[in-house]
Amino acid sequence: MAAFSKAEIQQKLKEAQGWSHMGKSLHKKYTLKSFMPAINLVNRIAAVAEKEAHHPDISINYNIIAISLSTHSEGGVTQKDFDLARKIDQLASENS
Repeated sequence: MAAFSKAEIQQKLKEAQGWSHMGKSLHKKYTLKSFMPAINLVNRIAAVAEKEAHHPDISINYNIIAISLSTHSEGGVTQKDFDLARKIDQLASENS
């Protein structure tokens, strides 16, 4: 699965609400009510990522989760990243 060009990424971002592209990754932040809901969401993301064998970079700052997606083996953003982004958005919408 080849990495997308910048133009392809920009086109796909039109359907990925709230996601941005910087460097070789997709990025998004989620703000939850407090720490434990954030941790619960991270755990749900981790379960999906493990099932997909595609693991995001995740950072947590109390109630804010920052996600970074990249297909390291391809050196950039691929369809796998957009697929996982969609699944993460679904989990986040269920969590709010």
